[in-house]
Amino acid sequence: MCIRGILFAIVAAAAVFQAPSAFAQATRTWVSGVGDDVNPCSRTAPCKTFAGAISKTAVGGEINTLDPGGFGAVTITKSISIISAHNAGVLLSASNGITVNVPAGSEVLLEGLEIEGLANTPFSPGLNGVRMIGSGKLTIRKCAIRNFSDNAVFASGLDGARVVIDESYLTGSADGVRVAAAAGTNQVAVSRSLIEGNVRGVTAVGNGNEVTLADNILRNGTDLVVKSGATAVSFGGNVISSGAPTQTIARK
Repeated sequence: MCIRGILFAIVAAAAVFQAPSAFAQATRTWVSGVGDDVNPCSRTAPCKTFAGAISKTAVGGEINTLDPGGFGAVTITKSISIISAHNAGVLLSASNGITVNVPAGSEVLLEGLEIEGLANTPFSPGLNGVRMIGSGKLTIRKCAIRNFSDNAVFASGLDGARVVIDESYLTGSADGVRVAAAAGTNQVAVSRSLIEGNVRGVTAVGNGNEVTLADNILRNGTDLVVKSGATAVSFGGNVISSGAPTQTIARK
């Protein structure tokens, strides 16, 4: 083979081997109830699950849903957004739903998801709907998280983790929201959300851990539990029938 032919073969082989990594670097990917995780997760060839799509989505990228469906549990280890306008579901039995384990400086957004723990069915209930164990920032917006044996949302991250919950519905679990970082401190801010039908609505445990509440309705066995040096700040507009914040700031 001449030198030109050899060079052409090398370039062609490199293009073949680089093709999968091109899929992995997509800034926007798609999932569908009729998709397949062997696909590149494009709009015309979507994946089947969030776990399949996340491996083909670039850091800072976005996973979207094409239709309603159950897209499975996923562990997130990089900045990413999962956004659905189609009642995307995550159904869990005896496991966690979405686990977020991202380093400091990373940001994760979950929007428009329905995460079901199956506690009111013959199946073994899910443990936590969304669990933050990293040290970055997690935003949960317009999500419904229901029926988990432990927590709808559990902030147990490394030092400095921050969780923001906005316009969401948390029900049917032991705790609607629990912040209890074992090492370091976590901050959780909850706004414009309905937290009802849980054994405890919001629980903050441990020195330095903090929850901030604004414009929420809490209707639970006990609405607010604060202990072991944690703090809970209410910025007015909250409906809390049982339990008291450590600080209340009235609106001017």
